[in-house]
Amino acid sequence: MAPQRNAGADMEAELPEYAGHYRLESCLGSGGMGVVHLARSTSGMRLAVKVVHAEFARDPEFRGRFRQEVAAARRVSGAFTAPVVDADPDAGRPWMATTFIAGPTLAEQVKRNGPLDTGQLRRLMAGLAEALRDIHRVGVVHRDLKPSNVLLAEDGPKVIDFGISRPADSELRTETGKLIGTPPFMAPEQFRRPREVGPAADVFALGSVTVHAATGRGPFDSDSPYVVAYQVVHDEPDLTGVPEPLAGLVRRCLAKAPEDRPTPDELMRELRSVAASYDTQAFIPAQRAGGAPVGREAREADGGGESWAGPEPVFEPDPRPAAGPHPSSAPWSAPGPQPEPAVASRPGRGPGRRVRLAAGALGLAVCAALVSFTAFGGEGEAPRKASSGGVPGPWTARPVSARGGVPQCAHGARALLCAQPGVVFALDPADGELRWRRSVATDSVGGPPVLSGGLVQPFPDGGPRLEGRSPATGERVWERGASGSRSIRYAGDTLLLVGADGTVTGVDSASGRTAWTKSAAVPVDAAFDSFPGDPLAYATAPAPDGSGTRVTALDPGTGEVRWSARLAGTLRPVGAGKGSVDFLAVDGPESRAVAVVRYTPGTRTTSRVELSVPRPDVRASVRGDVAYLLAADGALQAVDLDARAELWHLETSVPHGSAPAADARHVYVTAPDGRLLAVDARDGRLVGQTPARLGPDAGEVAAALPSPVAVGGLVYAGAPDGTVFAVAGGDPAAW
Repeated sequence: MAPQRNAGADMEAELPEYAGHYRLESCLGSGGMGVVHLARSTSGMRLAVKVVHAEFARDPEFRGRFRQEVAAARRVSGAFTAPVVDADPDAGRPWMATTFIAGPTLAEQVKRNGPLDTGQLRRLMAGLAEALRDIHRVGVVHRDLKPSNVLLAEDGPKVIDFGISRPADSELRTETGKLIGTPPFMAPEQFRRPREVGPAADVFALGSVTVHAATGRGPFDSDSPYVVAYQVVHDEPDLTGVPEPLAGLVRRCLAKAPEDRPTPDELMRELRSVAASYDTQAFIPAQRAGGAPVGREAREADGGGESWAGPEPVFEPDPRPAAGPHPSSAPWSAPGPQPEPAVASRPGRGPGRRVRLAAGALGLAVCAALVSFTAFGGEGEAPRKASSGGVPGPWTARPVSARGGVPQCAHGARALLCAQPGVVFALDPADGELRWRRSVATDSVGGPPVLSGGLVQPFPDGGPRLEGRSPATGERVWERGASGSRSIRYAGDTLLLVGADGTVTGVDSASGRTAWTKSAAVPVDAAFDSFPGDPLAYATAPAPDGSGTRVTALDPGTGEVRWSARLAGTLRPVGAGKGSVDFLAVDGPESRAVAVVRYTPGTRTTSRVELSVPRPDVRASVRGDVAYLLAADGALQAVDLDARAELWHLETSVPHGSAPAADARHVYVTAPDGRLLAVDARDGRLVGQTPARLGPDAGEVAAALPSPVAVGGLVYAGAPDGTVFAVAGGDPAAW
C-alpha cells in the first residue's frame, strides 16, 4: 500500500504505512504534535494509533514527554478510558495504539444534534465521575478534560488523551508567559498555581463540560482567551440553560476553591439519589461520516486550544490531537444507576470557603491567642489525649505550637520527637499524647530533631545556640554557641561543625564538649551528609564544571579520613549501607537528576542506573537496594541498584512533596496539602491516601516537608494545620 497523502493544513503531507505491526488505514484527526489513524492489527482488530509528527520525533525532550503520556494512559486503562494495546515511544516515529472506540466526541454530538436532555446529562455526569474516580485512584490528574476528549461510546462515555497529565506539562512557561491547556475548561488554580494542580481541577472541568453539553457553550464564554481566563478566576459561572435538578451539582463542581468541590464519589452518590426523576432510556446520537477529519471541527465545537482567534494569545495551543481515537458508527447508551462505591462517604461540606473564612475570622483570632495556654497548658504540661482508648492505632495530636508551621518529627528513645517554630516537643507514639513541650530560641526549623549521644538535639541544621535535651523530660542538659560554623551535621554520637576554611570540629553529642579538630580536613565548599545505621559521614565537593565530585568519608568519632575518591559527574549522597554509598547524579543548569549511582569503596567500583527521563528537584531515599525518587513535578520512581534497572514510576500529582519513606510493603510521601500517600513498593500502585490537612494558611507552602516516619506498623506525619497524626501502615486503603 502506498503512503497515504493529504493536502490538508492540519495533516501530515505524507503518512506512514505502518506503526509497528499495525497497518494505518485512514486519518481520524490531527493536532499540533501528532496524527491519530484508524488502523488494523494482523488479525483484523480495529485500533486507533497516534503517531508523532516527524519534526518532534527528533526532539529528545518531546520523546520523554510522549513516553510519560504512554505511561499515564497505560496506568488508567480500564472501563472508562481507551485501553492502551501497544506503544513504542522509542521508534523513529513514536506511536501509541489504543482500542478503537466507536462513537462521536461530545463536541461533535452537541454541534450536530444540539444540547443533551436532562437524563442524558445525568448519565454523562455519572460516567465522567466514574472515569475520574478511576483516573485519580492511580494517582493521575487528567488536567485537560473537555468535550473533544470525551467519547460517547455505546456503553458510556470514555475519557481519552493523557498528553498533559503530568503536572510539569502545565507549568507556567517563564520564557514565554504561556500555559498549556484549554482555557474554558481549566480550573482557577491552573491559572494561579499551575505547579500545584490536583484532582479537584478535573472536577471543575467536569462541571464546565456538563454546561457545554447542556447549552452548547461553556460556563465562561468569550471570543478572547484573556477574558475567559479572568472569568474563570473571578466571575460566577453562567448556568443559564442547565436543568435545575443538575444546576446545583454543577455549581459545586465550579467552585473557585478546590476544597469546596465534590469528589467523584460524592458526585456519583448524589446523582444516584435523583436518578429516578430522569428518563433512563438510552439515546441514539446521529451517526457521523466514517473517516472524516474531526480534529479542527471538534476543537471549534468546544473552544479547544487551537481554535482561539486574535493576535498572540496568551495560551499555548494544546499540542496534541484533540480528536483522539473516535471514528464512529455506533450509538451511545449511557449506563444505568451505579452501584454503591466502596469508598467511605465524607461529611457534607456546608457553606463555601469564603463564607466559612468570614464567619470564623474572629474566632480564629481569639483562638490563636489562647491556644498554647487553654488547650495545652503551660510549659511542659501535657494536653488531654488526642485519641480514645490509649491503645496503638490511628490518632491525631492537636497542634502544639501557636505559631503554626508543619511539625517536623523523628522517632527515637521510644518517643516521637518533633519541632515547630519556637518549640520542641515529644509525643507518645502509641496514642499521640503530649509527653513534654519546651520553648526554644529560634523560629528556624531545618528538619526534625536528632537523637544523638542519647540526647535530643533540636537544631539539626544549626541555630543561634546548640543544645542537647533529655528525651524523657525535654530539660536542657548542655548548650554551646555555633558562631563561625558554615554547616552543622550530626553523625552517630558526634556533632560535626564545619568552618569556612574546611576545618572540621567533632563535638560529643552527650556532653557538648569538643572531642577533636581537624584543620582543612575537607574541601572548603564540601557539604556533609550522614545516614542512620552507617558509621561514617560523607563530605562531597562537586567540581565547578560538573566533571566530577570529590567524596571524603570521615570517622565522626575521631575525625580520621577512612577513604577519599573522585567520582565522575555532579553527585549528591542519598543513602549508605552494606559497604557502599548511593548518590543522585544531577546535570544541567536546573540540576535535574539523570541517574542513580552506587559506589563501593572496598572494591573501588561504580555502578550507574540511568533514568529514562531527567527529573527536576528530586528528593530521594534508599531502602536496601532500592532507591525511591520523588521529583518536584510529582513523579515517584523506584530504581533497583542491584539489578541496575528502573522498577516502576507513578505520577502522583504531588508537586514539591517530601522525601519518600519506605517499609517492606509501601512507600510513603507527604504532600504540601497535608495528605499522606501510600504506594505499593512492588508495582508502584497508589493504594491509599489521607484527607488533606491544610489549616487556616492554605495559601502558604511549607519551605520543607518532613518525610513520613514508618515504625512498628504505624506511619507518622506532620501537616500544615499543625497536627501530627498516625495511621496504620498495613492498611492504607482504610485511610
